[in-house]
Amino acid sequence: MTYYQFIHAVEEKIKKEVKEERKISVHTNIKNNGVKRTGIMISENGINISPTIYLEEYFQQFKRGYPLELIVKDILSLYEKIRFQNSWKEGEKVKSYDFVKGRIIYRLVNRERNRKLLKDVPYKEYLDLAIVYYVLLEMDEYGMASMLVRREHLKMWKVSEEDIYYRACKNTQKLLPYDFSTMRSVIMELLEIGREIEEQTGKMYILSNVMRSYGACAMMYPDLLRKIGEELEENYYILPSSVHETIIVAESEAPGKEELCEMIEEINETQVEEEEVLSNRAYYYECDTGKLLF
Repeated sequence: MTYYQFIHAVEEKIKKEVKEERKISVHTNIKNNGVKRTGIMISENGINISPTIYLEEYFQQFKRGYPLELIVKDILSLYEKIRFQNSWKEGEKVKSYDFVKGRIIYRLVNRERNRKLLKDVPYKEYLDLAIVYYVLLEMDEYGMASMLVRREHLKMWKVSEEDIYYRACKNTQKLLPYDFSTMRSVIMELLEIGREIEEQTGKMYILSNVMRSYGACAMMYPDLLRKIGEELEENYYILPSSVHETIIVAESEAPGKEELCEMIEEINETQVEEEEVLSNRAYYYECDTGKLLF
């Protein structure tokens, strides 16, 4: 079965399982780095917002032998957890800048990989990356609902790029506080393994936000890099492991910058989803000057 045959099979089986007042459709969206993702959208009468459940990971499960019937059951179970119970009543309010200005946040994306997107959205260059803007609509334990800020929004709100950059700098660290954890604690949290990890990770840390979603931008939070330098008591490298987080490595624990860049590139090609790649470069923070170099 091809991927597109799989999508059609899932769509047909879900249509048979759900109530008549729910409409099933297939949607393909352009995500970060120009990646196309296809998913199932389940719409309900009287509710004006619907989540899209992407199917790429489910197809991989299917190829490994997981039954189609159980995949459909898992999708419907997930939908019941994340579905919106009521219509989103703030739809018209996003037209008002007074409403959105306290919700504008920024994210970091790869500038080269998002050339097409950047033609249509306001952005600011940062290192080899681009700062783009979103309106944070909802946030709960399952994630965040957000709206990409496009150039037409600036015209509608009658504001400048400088203004939304100012708002994003003010809001992002407030709405999404940073999380700075040792590599050991993160690995133990994910894998539940023992103390021997500490000896293998050395002075390595994970920098993200509390949601672990597009948390790489935490490295732009005011004064944070200086504080990290004070804690490490030396210069350090920032490795862009994904759009969601960066790895902080003390200079005394790191190989040369060229080796680090080669390592990042290899990991991005073999272990990171294309949609989540941030950069192949290692960044270097100088404590004395407060400069971040690339």
